[in-house]
Amino acid sequence: MTSARSLELLDTEQPPALAILRRGIAASPELRAGLWITVVFGLLSALARLVLPIVIQQTLDRGLADGVVDVGYVSQAALVAAGIIVAIYVLTTATYRRVIVTAENTLFATRMRVFAHIQRLSLAEHTTRKKGILTARVTSDVETLAAFTQWGALSWILNSTLILGVLTVMAVYSWQLTLVTIAIYVPLLPLLRSIQRRQLVAYNEVRSATGEMISRTSESVAGAATIRAYGYEDRVAERLEDGNWSLVDSQIRAHKFFSLLGPTMDFFGGLTTAAVIVGAVLLGPDTLTVGQATAFIFLVTLLIQPITQLGEVLDQTQTALAGWWKILQMLDVEIDVVEADPGVELAGGAPSVELRNVEFAYRTGGLVLRDVSLSIAAGQSVAIVGETGSGKTTLAKLLARLADPTGGTVLVGGHDLRTVSPESRNSVVRMVPQDGFLFDTTLRDNIGFGRPNVSDAEVDAAVAALGLEDWVATLPDGLDTPAGERGEGISVGERQLVALIRAQVADAGLLILDEATSAVDPETEVRMASALERLSQGRTTISIAHRLSTAERSDVVVVMDAGAIVEVGAHVELVAAGGVYAGLHADWVGNTQDTPTSNPSA
Repeated sequence: MTSARSLELLDTEQPPALAILRRGIAASPELRAGLWITVVFGLLSALARLVLPIVIQQTLDRGLADGVVDVGYVSQAALVAAGIIVAIYVLTTATYRRVIVTAENTLFATRMRVFAHIQRLSLAEHTTRKKGILTARVTSDVETLAAFTQWGALSWILNSTLILGVLTVMAVYSWQLTLVTIAIYVPLLPLLRSIQRRQLVAYNEVRSATGEMISRTSESVAGAATIRAYGYEDRVAERLEDGNWSLVDSQIRAHKFFSLLGPTMDFFGGLTTAAVIVGAVLLGPDTLTVGQATAFIFLVTLLIQPITQLGEVLDQTQTALAGWWKILQMLDVEIDVVEADPGVELAGGAPSVELRNVEFAYRTGGLVLRDVSLSIAAGQSVAIVGETGSGKTTLAKLLARLADPTGGTVLVGGHDLRTVSPESRNSVVRMVPQDGFLFDTTLRDNIGFGRPNVSDAEVDAAVAALGLEDWVATLPDGLDTPAGERGEGISVGERQLVALIRAQVADAGLLILDEATSAVDPETEVRMASALERLSQGRTTISIAHRLSTAERSDVVVVMDAGAIVEVGAHVELVAAGGVYAGLHADWVGNTQDTPTSNPSA
């Protein structure tokens, strides 16, 4: 498991730009696919540009020699120039098309790679990191690579080649003027290096501020109903405004460096052109012909273009590298729930469950579960109760292997859950979570997530098996009713009914029901209790009981307090014992009598 210290380092350390670039390219095989063909096309396009100044020089010195126009030679030179222009067009177009395809493939694969990695992170990691920041890694941080992969990366290669090629041809014409040109541009190198380092730090701050802003925005949108109900609009707006200003300030700090690049490049370009013109005049016609001097000035103009482009690409590169670093940081987070390969296959039917000295702690803080040991026979119905924060839900997630215990062992069917293949685990162990999350599609499609390639007939059979046909009949479009985003098109209780049907379709031997009857009206609770009873038949069922009516119907009640099991027994026995469970039950009975629709924690 990745330590808290290593996570802290992942969030603070930032290597040099070249190190990020090397790691990013190594982690992106799609970017390297066919790279050399693209580079060769691009280099030929860049080198072809060098021929034009030579053609101009030859035309002036040989085609217009001594004031006499050699029509044939000039015509040939014009045809050569036209051919070069066509070649540059064809090569540039082919290069750009290849780059676009490569870039889009890289962005697609990077999104999917980061998403897959986030999905494999354990419960502890998802608890530590904000959902909006995780979303930013998959969305906005990947988008920072778009411009860089579409042209920026190749631009460094092509423009660098063009600069070297131009300087070589310039040296052939006049080594003196070439030295003057280099001398003028040399002071630009440390300046660009300084800007590059500062930009990279600044854009890293931009990516952090962007992730925080996405997190705050998604939180505010998801909680819109609560915000309005409690009159939190001003406080939430202030919080969003603070996040926005933080992002704006970081963007301004980052772009101030870019604002220096354009004028700086123009200044050095103008200075070089002026110096070369003066130098050509001082050298005189004995050293440079008219054609050579014209070609040299043309080459200076050609030199300014790639240098200016590299200045612009530098800003783009810093943005990309900052986003790339955030992506690499996420990919560096260890997968601490490592799936067994090939792994043990669990037997079908209801399995036994055993917890041996199980402990668990999140990234920060102390133990959430302490030395938990429990044996559950195959086919038993077990209710786990306790005050809020007692560790019930964490225990349920360990049973579904959303995380591994930091100590001890979880066994299902006699096998350590860490040794079981994921396919076998998913077919035997099924969790019905507290929130009854649904995707933005129809209820039927959501139920279909319970098992791959399930037929409509099997879905209808699952509804009938749970006795929920009457409920389905009340829906506007039956099971074709849209669930809405996050299932908000139907009630909380109805979402949980869909989750139960999905569990029935999955036909798992071990059901883990995490407070599946919470926040529902009495009528829905009765319907759900009947469905749960049918669903539990022939299965091992572990319910995280919020309402103690669930515990009353269970074979065994497990009472948790402060992360430890303090009582185990049948409902009647524990009530008679007068211990922790008896107190919880007395409070629950009193509350339900006073307020029949209330929903106290248990």
